[in-house]
Amino acid sequence: MTPLLFSTFEVTSQAFYRASKSYAIVNLKPIVPGHVLVIPSRPVPRLADLDDKELACLMQSVKRVGSVIEKVYGGDGLTIACQDGKAAGQTVPHVHFHLLPRKFQGDPFSEKNDEIYPELENNEGSLKSNLIASSPTHAVHTHLQVDADEDRKPRTVQEMEKEADYLKGFFRETSGTN
Repeated sequence: MTPLLFSTFEVTSQAFYRASKSYAIVNLKPIVPGHVLVIPSRPVPRLADLDDKELACLMQSVKRVGSVIEKVYGGDGLTIACQDGKAAGQTVPHVHFHLLPRKFQGDPFSEKNDEIYPELENNEGSLKSNLIASSPTHAVHTHLQVDADEDRKPRTVQEMEKEADYLKGFFRETSGTN
């Protein structure tokens, strides 16, 4: 199986879904349970850098993965976001979409929906440094926290692999078909 790169970071063990030109990974520092990333296979910095087939596959993957994670995590809707370019807050130069299952009840942002966007921006701002810190040559981090507080710690590789393995079961029959 071909290794998956998110920019220059190898993320194969975090992947739970693969299509012909895109894939999905669990998030290193999720804002809400089920917060995942959908990424084109070819590392390009901007949406405009994708060809039409890559973009179509990416959008089909966003739709498919979003539908599944919404059900798996008991969501009532999804927040889907892409910070396209450095000026938009993108810190990893590989286009990607954040998918976050949202709930009417029990969602830390349910009373203030728009407050999730500054939290996404903060999350994106620390993504590159957190990816570097999570590599096997660095210290292992503590337990998973998915509340949107500033003390959220990046997850360990083992925690992310466990979630990815769980999510793979929901895609076994259709993965790679688009």
